[in-house]
Amino acid sequence: MFAGLVAAKCSVPLKSSGEPQHARPYNRGLELEKALLRKVGEAVTRFKMIREGDRVAVALSGGKDSVTMLEVLLLLQKRAPINFSVCAFTIEQGKFLRPIRPLGDWLLSRGIDWHYIVDNPSLQLIEDVPDHGCDLCSRFRRRAVYDVGRKLGANVIALGHTADDFCESFLRNTMFTGRVSALPPVTYSKNKDFRLIRPLVYVHEDLTKAYAKGLTDDVVPCGCSQKTGTVRGSLREFMDQMEREHPRMKDTMLAAMGNIYPQRLLDPRYFDPDLSDEPATQSLFPILSEP
Repeated sequence: MFAGLVAAKCSVPLKSSGEPQHARPYNRGLELEKALLRKVGEAVTRFKMIREGDRVAVALSGGKDSVTMLEVLLLLQKRAPINFSVCAFTIEQGKFLRPIRPLGDWLLSRGIDWHYIVDNPSLQLIEDVPDHGCDLCSRFRRRAVYDVGRKLGANVIALGHTADDFCESFLRNTMFTGRVSALPPVTYSKNKDFRLIRPLVYVHEDLTKAYAKGLTDDVVPCGCSQKTGTVRGSLREFMDQMEREHPRMKDTMLAAMGNIYPQRLLDPRYFDPDLSDEPATQSLFPILSEP
């Protein structure tokens, strides 16, 4: 449904490079946009993320991933064969490395429905428990996200996890929780109030970084991204090193998440000792890669 929707021209107002048009051999912004539309369109279609009449609230952290996700969903909204609306919101938890307002002003100047909410319980948490971990912060953020989603009349909340996050989660769960699992591309809130979607499942962060750089200088990193000595950081370093030595390794990991073969795992709920352990003959579930 969405997978074939690629822009005929770059309709997002990209930041000017200051170079004359004839000095550039091709429109890099357009090439990045096409790649993003293809990957996000495929994810939205494959996992039925967005449906007729949905109101999608984009959780905008201010970083490169969420900014890219918002732009691509707005592009898809214009091209999709179904009707859905898009709004965005940012929750202030006291961890931005610089003010979020310039980014918000840029969004509002373009007519984007953006909302800024200060979450006082999160600010109090920083004062009461300054060394709190990611899990506690996440619980506070989740509560705030659902509260905002209700006020905005949304039934879908879009989260900006990328392919890199899926790969990291896959490794972390395997190594530290004893489960072969990652992040779900689509899930629901506990009370089924919201469908939670991750449209960037097939998009790597080098792509969001390049695209966001062409959009605005006002991308805002979170202080949490600067933490060192964490398991997540160690896994990212490991994946980056392996990717340098074995290009497209992360694409292969992503493909593995869509090609489960229970006969070569150890879960007796799915393992049948009377079946052959030869892989099935059907083709593997495809994962989108750049040529």
